Amino acid sequence: MKSKNNVSGQDHIKKMVNTSLENLGLTYIDLYIYHMWDYNTPLYDILDGLNSIVKEGKVRYIGISNCFAWQLAKANALAEKEGFEKFVSVQGHYTPIFREEEREMIPYCRSENIGLTPYSSLASGRLSKMTDESSKRLKEDFYATKKYESTEEQDSVIINRVINLAREYDVSMSEISLAWLQTKVDSTIMGATKLKHIETGVNSVELKLSEDDIKYLEEPNKAHDLVGVMADNKAKTNDSEKVWVRK
Repeated sequence: MKSKNNVSGQDHIKKMVNTSLENLGLTYIDLYIYHMWDYNTPLYDILDGLNSIVKEGKVRYIGISNCFAWQLAKANALAEKEGFEKFVSVQGHYTPIFREEEREMIPYCRSENIGLTPYSSLASGRLSKMTDESSKRLKEDFYATKKYESTEEQDSVIINRVINLAREYDVSMSEISLAWLQTKVDSTIMGATKLKHIETGVNSVELKLSEDDIKYLEEPNKAHDLVGVMADNKAKTNDSEKVWVRK
C-alpha cells in the first residue's frame, strides 16, 4: 500500500530503522518494536518489511506494542506461514491498577514464549505519588488522565495499599509497584529523568515481595474500560480483511 506521498509501509519501516541507527550511533538494534496495530497497511507488507530489516542485520528481533492478543496471534500465524520473523515481545500497558492484559494477552504470551515488556509501569506517576501529591506529568498526560479519571476511587484503594507496603518495607512507592510488576513480566519500561529514578529501578529488582504482599495488592482489583490508544485499536472501515492481502 502506498501513502499519499507515495511512500510504502516497507519504505517507512526502513527509513525509521535507518534514522534510529543513526541517532543511536549503532550498527544494529536488538529489539525493534512496531508501535501499534496498523489497519491502513496490509499485514503481509508490514511483516515482509520487518523481516527484511532483520535479514539485513539492522535488527535482531521484532516486537509489537498496543495490540490485542488475537492480533498478535494473527500476525505470528501469518509470519510462520510465510517464513517471516515473528514478534518475540509485546509492549502493553500493565500496572497494579490496570491489569487488563491478564485477560488474554499474558496467558497467550506465556503459552507461546513471547516476552512481556509493559510501558507506563507507574501509571504515569500515580503509583509513585502519595494521594495528596501531584506533578506536571499527572496533569498533562492526556491518555493517562483519560484512562484513569473515571476510576480514581477504585484505584485509590490499591494505591493506599502500595503506600502501606512502602512504609512497612521503608522503601518508595515506586519500588513496591515495580517489584510487584516484576513478578508478572519479563522486563519493565520506566521513564528515568533523574539519577534517583535509575536507583529506584535497581532497588526494585532486589526487593522481594511475599505472596501475602502480592495478594494484598491484587485483592481490590476491578476491571477498567479500555480507553486511549487501545480504545482506538479498531478498523475505521468495514474492509479490515485487507490486512491479509498480499501485494
